[in-house]
Amino acid sequence: MKEDTQTETDTAGVLGSGPGGWKTMGRRLGWGSLVLAVVLAVFIWGFYGDGEAVTYRVQKAQRGDLTITVSATGNLHPTNQVDVGSERSGIVRSVNVDYNDQVKVGQVLACLDTSLLEAEIRKSSAALESAEAKIALAKATMREAEVEFSRMKQAHDLTGGKVPSARELDAAEAALARARAEEAAARAQASQARATLEANRTDLSKALILSPINGVVLSRSVEPGQTVAASLQAPVLFTLAEDLALMELHVDLDEADVSKVEPGQKAVFSVDAYPGRSFPAEIIQVRYSAKSEGGVVTYETVLRVDNSELLLRPGMTATADITVNRVENAVLVPNSALRFTPRTAVEEGAEKGSMLSKLMPRPPRRSGRGPQKAVVDASGAAEQKIWILENGSPVSVTVTAGATDGIMTEIIRGIEPGMEVIVGTVIGKK
Repeated sequence: MKEDTQTETDTAGVLGSGPGGWKTMGRRLGWGSLVLAVVLAVFIWGFYGDGEAVTYRVQKAQRGDLTITVSATGNLHPTNQVDVGSERSGIVRSVNVDYNDQVKVGQVLACLDTSLLEAEIRKSSAALESAEAKIALAKATMREAEVEFSRMKQAHDLTGGKVPSARELDAAEAALARARAEEAAARAQASQARATLEANRTDLSKALILSPINGVVLSRSVEPGQTVAASLQAPVLFTLAEDLALMELHVDLDEADVSKVEPGQKAVFSVDAYPGRSFPAEIIQVRYSAKSEGGVVTYETVLRVDNSELLLRPGMTATADITVNRVENAVLVPNSALRFTPRTAVEEGAEKGSMLSKLMPRPPRRSGRGPQKAVVDASGAAEQKIWILENGSPVSVTVTAGATDGIMTEIIRGIEPGMEVIVGTVIGKK
């Protein structure tokens, strides 16, 4: 029995449920919490040290030339491209040219079968000959009637109207009028026959497909023996390009850039066929008509291209960089300098403040806060802030920004060449 009592006492002591046990347990837990807090504090101090060390990255403002360009894509075209078709229907008898052949004005490209047309010409020629014979007959009849009427008129005048009678004289006059009418009808019939003959000859000439320009054959869509039907519209048989030594580049210019581009500006472009090589061009036209595709509005712009080497071909896809502005001997700074904004003291204090922030640190903040809001001065130029280092601390300087190419920006006033501007920060441990 004594042994059992002793065991219960020991258990109660361990658990702190005996006399004064709970107080003892509380003291033990209090000392344990204190030790844990000290350990954590030492750990945090060793891990974070004195806080973050901020090092600023700087770059010197420099003088240089700034070129502003606008990019656009499009395709190459001949200066003059002609689709050659046939006004006549028929069977193609021969094709005299092929792809890439050089042609001259009036050269026969193809020929339709002309047997029916030649028969029509012979028929109309015979009709014309018949009409001309009728004219000759009518002329003879008319001359005869004129002589007869003249003779009877003289006799009538000499006899005082007795011989021939008035009735006979009127009949002779009517015969003369009929002869003259028949002669006029014969002439009209001959003119009609002549017009028919000319039309048939014109049709015969249209059976020969001739080149309207000096150029080169880009495409051919006809073969010998093929039937050409021109009932509704002239079918395209050949596509010709005039003088490939001078070409045009048609690009689609974004509506945001159309105000910057005007005729006379220079450009360079590249094509996939010649990687690493650029070709010169010049703006000759910015068309007013807009094109909308997928909600994107563009304006077709035409550039003149020198292709004297004949390296470029119609249809090639090209990417053009149009020079819209060039600033020489300007003070230039990186665009990152205009985007930089240092952290405020409030933000830094908040990051160093509480124990909770030490135990659960936030991700480091970016020094640059994105583009600044530009203020426009009286001259229309944009005023912004740039930060420079003075005694290791950032100091703001108000500058007037000018043109930019997306990488560097012109500074009109506010800083001088050689001044170091802050472009970013590097955050580490002190």
